[in-house]
Amino acid sequence: MSVPAASEMPEIPEIPEIHGQVDEQFEPVRRAFAKNFAERGEVGAAVCVYRHGRPVVDLWAGVADRANATPWERDTIVTVFSMSKGVTAIAINLLIERGLLDPDAPVARYWPEFAAAGKDRITVGLALSHQAGIPVVDRPLTRAETLSWDPVIDAIAAQRPIWEPGTQHGYHMRTYGWIAGELIRRVTGRTAGRFIREEIAEPFAVDFHIGLDERHEMRVAPLVTPGSEYHTAIAGLPADLLLTRVISAPSGHFHYDDMWNTRELRAVELPSSNGVGNARAVARLYTHLISDGVDGRRIFSDDTVAHATKVRARGTDAVILVDTAFGIGFMLPPALPTPVGPRSFGHGGAGGSMSFADPDAGIAFAYAMNKMRFDMDDGRAESLARAVYRSLE
Repeated sequence: MSVPAASEMPEIPEIPEIHGQVDEQFEPVRRAFAKNFAERGEVGAAVCVYRHGRPVVDLWAGVADRANATPWERDTIVTVFSMSKGVTAIAINLLIERGLLDPDAPVARYWPEFAAAGKDRITVGLALSHQAGIPVVDRPLTRAETLSWDPVIDAIAAQRPIWEPGTQHGYHMRTYGWIAGELIRRVTGRTAGRFIREEIAEPFAVDFHIGLDERHEMRVAPLVTPGSEYHTAIAGLPADLLLTRVISAPSGHFHYDDMWNTRELRAVELPSSNGVGNARAVARLYTHLISDGVDGRRIFSDDTVAHATKVRARGTDAVILVDTAFGIGFMLPPALPTPVGPRSFGHGGAGGSMSFADPDAGIAFAYAMNKMRFDMDDGRAESLARAVYRSLE
């Protein structure tokens, strides 16, 4: 029997040292985290789990920046894409609890220009559960305009819905952030990023940013963006498919490539897409929404959580063509990992990141990484979530 030459031997991924702490009961999570590096191509990542307001898993490992072999550290932060929507939803629902927004009121009550082109009856609740029929911005915009806020807001206010609002739902991949952010601005006079920083992140000691201050740049892990096969797959989508229009909108300027590794894209505010933080920050945020929070402190009440997570849209998503469900801004099962309880809520992000809270189990979970994957075999977040629930058995 011949033995393959060394150059022909399959490369065995090296499992990096796992840093952090994990309660003995949750040791399956550590094993699952290590397996992601050994078998699923993980580069750098972190996972954090709180149970009943106490951290039981806080792990990080791998490489933050492959260009110079910078290790992933305890305070490394990374762009988490649509996990940002969950944080923006926290801000929206805090404003609802404070009486500054009414989910059953028309968006136009707060943003009068939004009433144009038949949108006068779209409520805040409809808009933020992806039922408004505005998943894409129709007006041609330059790249500079898409990063300047007002041109996009003006375009959204002027356009006609693609479908009759409330008759179906479809993932408002980026327009969710502009709509939610403009509502925040209209009722508080502050941008979404500033409101989240001043009312949520700083008071609750959470390292999460929409519109990243330059002083934090040194801590950011650059994304390992998908290769040419991803872009070939996107280019091969049918031109008349709504997803084809949405995925790089507005005006074809947004692609999952190294544009997201620029200072420009981290500095602006895209409340749907460009939040920067880590797993610890987001898990801590979600645990402040359930049970007794952290140290008995809550962001808002159980009644607000129940109202925010009531199913407002469920079924086949008109944009991403799979079954999804939404409350006011939050993803609900089945759009979350399979083990979660029925009252769970949260949000995932492009490339693999995931966050959720399960009030019945007292669990708050977040996973963030720099290696983006879009294949159906990406089981990184799912495997970690399954390990959490195995630990509870």
